[in-house]
Amino acid sequence: MRKIFNVVISVLVINTAVTGYAYAQYTGPNVSQQTRSVSDILKNPVDDRRIILDGYIIRKVSHEKYIFSDGTGEIRVEIDDDKLPSSRFDDKVKVQIHGEIDVNDGRSPEIDVDAIVVQ
Repeated sequence: MRKIFNVVISVLVINTAVTGYAYAQYTGPNVSQQTRSVSDILKNPVDDRRIILDGYIIRKVSHEKYIFSDGTGEIRVEIDDDKLPSSRFDDKVKVQIHGEIDVNDGRSPEIDVDAIVVQ
């Protein structure tokens, strides 16, 4: 009986150790940390690169298309209506956008916004 108990405990300890490693989280540098500004994006646009930027939506140019500025440059962003914040904001309210760079053939890059947070 004691042997079976020791085997069961050993299996549980091993399982816990292995499971602990499986759920570890990566905490090092990532792509979004490397793109720090609009000017970085405009200098070297990399399609599908994930970004996080702080700045201002300075104007609406068409349906779901806006101009975003972080003080280093301006870039067109696409924000689906369902992803706009529930609170009202204007060009004087700082926001944080999360999204990815979209490089279209022959056009300047834009950002496809996944989330926008009013700060």
